[in-house]
Amino acid sequence: MFQSFKNALYFPLAYYFRFSAKIKLSRWNPRIIVVTGSSGKTTLLYLIEAQLGEKARYSHHANSSYGIPFDILGLTRKTLMIYEWLGLFLKAPFLAMSRIPKQKLYIVEADCDRPGEGKFLSTLLKPEATIWLSSTRTHSVNFDRLVEQGKFLNVEQAIAYEYGYFLEKTDRLVIYNSDSELIKRQLGRTKVKKVAISNRSLQKYEVSKSGSIFKINNKVYEFKFLLPEAVSYSISAVLSLVEYLGMPLENKFKKFEMPPGRSSIFKGVRGITIIDSCYNSNFSSASEVINMFSKMQADKKWGVIGDMLEQGKSEKDEHEKLARLIVESNYNRVILLGPRIIRHGYPIIKKHYRNRVVAHTSPKDVLDYLLSNLAGGETVLFKGARFLEGIIEGLLTDKKDADKLVRREKVWEIRRGKWGL
Repeated sequence: MFQSFKNALYFPLAYYFRFSAKIKLSRWNPRIIVVTGSSGKTTLLYLIEAQLGEKARYSHHANSSYGIPFDILGLTRKTLMIYEWLGLFLKAPFLAMSRIPKQKLYIVEADCDRPGEGKFLSTLLKPEATIWLSSTRTHSVNFDRLVEQGKFLNVEQAIAYEYGYFLEKTDRLVIYNSDSELIKRQLGRTKVKKVAISNRSLQKYEVSKSGSIFKINNKVYEFKFLLPEAVSYSISAVLSLVEYLGMPLENKFKKFEMPPGRSSIFKGVRGITIIDSCYNSNFSSASEVINMFSKMQADKKWGVIGDMLEQGKSEKDEHEKLARLIVESNYNRVILLGPRIIRHGYPIIKKHYRNRVVAHTSPKDVLDYLLSNLAGGETVLFKGARFLEGIIEGLLTDKKDADKLVRREKVWEIRRGKWGL
């Protein structure tokens, strides 16, 4: 009942903050570039920032119907505790008339977690350009009812339609993934110039512990970070955007930094290598990271795989697909965490891995298992939900690296504490 009440209030309360944000946005009047899609948005935002630098302002840590108005107004949530909301409500009207940023270019990451969010955000932002590179099953549970009502044949179509609102409100340019049929079906909703991005332009992809290499249209781009092959779409999109803006291109992407929880590498106890990809998880993002990990050379590969949340009626199918992918990847050891992956994935994985797979519902149990069984020198991939970042924190050699993990706010610290982390 509480969740239903919360959902009912979501947009009415969001409109309160949107009202003030719209006033400030009209005073500022920047050129707006929207980065949207089911996955890869934040990495794309950081790639754009590596090119444009201080020429633009970026919606870091904000992509929702609350986060983006907060970003425009300069509101911040430091603890994510409920008591913060009173201050946010009181400050919002005054911040509508606060100082506007000096940059006249605003790069905004925008998500569609639920029906109505694409329309809500697109009518607020009315972007000059939109970059849309992915559309898959994410937050599917929020879209199931649209399929039940007969408005769409499946959840994938419902999600893609919601993202399509950004196309409707885009003024000049759409950069899109032409390999996605779901995205291409939405292109009729806009008449602006379109630039197609395809994986066919990728000529070479290599990944190792030292970084990633992409060869796109005969040019080589090297990064010191682990990046999935799908990032080639983002690199190509950035090149097209920079050309459209008429700005100089920095071919090396030297200023690129990896956002937390997206395949960051850390040194762990007993000389293990930790690959932290636990920002979030759906099958699309999980498969990209798992396939990347499969291409890496390492003597002893372990996978710590957690639940995929908010899958709704797709939950069983998505976790079974994930299980089959794990089987194909053939790790030395697999540790599963969470009731969903155990219920739907463990039976499939157990048939192949036999005594090389274990399953737990508590993240503290997973941490204890790792501390008891890691011999040294393993490369351990973490992907999924259920407080994996707390497990990683317990394995770090340098405890200061904990500041580079996701979910550092007070509310998450309290929740991890309840699990003994």
